[in-house]
Amino acid sequence: MADPLRRAFGLLGLRPRPIATAALLGVGGALSALGLAALSAWLITRAWQMPPVLYLSVAITAVRALGISRGVFRYLERLATHDLALGAMATARERIYQALAAGSPAYSVTLRRGDLLARTGDDIDEIGNALIRGVIPIAVGAVTGVAAVVIMAFVSWWAAVVLAVALIVSGVVAPWLAARGSARTIADGAQAATRASEATLAALWHAPELTVARRRDHVLAVAAEADAAEIAAADRGLRSQAAAAAATPLALGASVLAACLIGIHLASSVPTSLAGVATGEGLTPMALGVLILLPLSAFESTGPLTQAGIQLERSRQSAARVMALVDGAGPPEEAPGGTDRTDRPIHTAPVTMRIDGLRWGRPSTPDLGPADGVSMRLPPGGRLIVVGESGSGKSTLLLTLAGLLAPRAGVVTCQDDSGDPVDLRAATCYFAEEGHIFSTTVRENLLVARGDATAAEISDAVAAVGLSGWVDSLPDGLDTELVGGAEAVSGGQRRRLLLARALLHPAPIVLLDEPTEHLDADDAARILRRLTVGDGGLFGPDRIVVVVTHQTVAQEISGSEQGCRLLEIASVAATGKTVGNAGG
Repeated sequence: MADPLRRAFGLLGLRPRPIATAALLGVGGALSALGLAALSAWLITRAWQMPPVLYLSVAITAVRALGISRGVFRYLERLATHDLALGAMATARERIYQALAAGSPAYSVTLRRGDLLARTGDDIDEIGNALIRGVIPIAVGAVTGVAAVVIMAFVSWWAAVVLAVALIVSGVVAPWLAARGSARTIADGAQAATRASEATLAALWHAPELTVARRRDHVLAVAAEADAAEIAAADRGLRSQAAAAAATPLALGASVLAACLIGIHLASSVPTSLAGVATGEGLTPMALGVLILLPLSAFESTGPLTQAGIQLERSRQSAARVMALVDGAGPPEEAPGGTDRTDRPIHTAPVTMRIDGLRWGRPSTPDLGPADGVSMRLPPGGRLIVVGESGSGKSTLLLTLAGLLAPRAGVVTCQDDSGDPVDLRAATCYFAEEGHIFSTTVRENLLVARGDATAAEISDAVAAVGLSGWVDSLPDGLDTELVGGAEAVSGGQRRRLLLARALLHPAPIVLLDEPTEHLDADDAARILRRLTVGDGGLFGPDRIVVVVTHQTVAQEISGSEQGCRLLEIASVAATGKTVGNAGG
């Protein structure tokens, strides 16, 4: 199986030149530090012999240049790597959204908001961190380590061998052990973070409902428990990281100790005092200084590799979750006619919807609906009210009618006036209970449904749902920006905005999930009645409207309005199976 991290790098849209630039800048900074250590050792020991100062001028200037270049290279490397990673993460998120939009809607609509937020947020960040804290440091450490061993070999082969072994322990063995030891804790921490995100989102999005149902404290307790589990997983990981991190100072100490012993051995073979040896073959004070001080700088680039190994393991697990998200969406779906299109052309003419033996459900739920399925015919102007307890499958039914979920049994078809079949997804518009309000103007939020809507059509839709007074009170009317999206409006205003979107959408079949939620009882009943009236109603006599609602007035409306049918869905929890009764 292909490495998920390597596959995820394909989402980042990486180009060789920016990667090479960042790596070369990092190598430049590391080699400057290495050269600074070696040259400083030479300069210190040579100055100890008190030669004429002009003998040291070139070395002094070079030390200054290397000290400055090290800082400059490291600064430029930080700029290059972060620019590379941030651009790559933005590209990855764009490609994920495109994959989800173009892929199977049956998969996208089943994603939990907390999972999607974690995958496109934290997990993409971790994949980007693999570049900053993993790939680039490893490349820099490898080049610097080889350079240090080569320099050391000019002084002593034995010292070079010891340094090479110590660098392998610090730069290869320790990161591998750290990554292996933290793999389980990283996975546990990611799961806990997802649970915490889901609980937090539930508490933020459904605070009023949870408070009324007295479930708010339970949801907050779940979030706190998940946070504690995440912290505990991080603590377990820190123990393994600390043990692996200890390998670097131990390897450094062993390398320096070996260099000292080798230096003593080499010095013992010098017939005279080292103080008088300035040049020539054999050991000199300058070579001895390089022998002792060079390892201290060489380990500067391998020290971060323990964290690089942990980061790569963390990024690999994040990549596996992200690629599972992309793979689940599947290849881009083909629109009718064989073209690969994310947005299908909308069929605007009246249609007739036929439902034959329909049973429905999500991938993780049992079959919903009566044993023999739901069967009915909805002509142009037809109205259907769907009622039932929470969890009985009402929203799932709407997703199935919209063509976003495949039926478990039976079929849902559409035909135009001449009897020709019409693509179900081209003829329907589905408006979810939690439809998103964007942090932009009121006008732009309504144009989401139909980009070519005129100013008059937008004003009529706003007036029809009872928002004219609110819009008139805004500083810039329809052009007022809703800062924070849904946070800028009340629950009732949000519902009316979503309903205004549905009015602007030209599809002949309108599917509305809880359009009167958060409205007072009188307003809810009034709007629900206008939704289910053909002539003189909100949607006119040529459009089919299917409404999911908890309103108790639904039965009264379905009995009094001609052409309005009622589908009652019993709860699985109450009956052991989901049943439905259609009336009207």
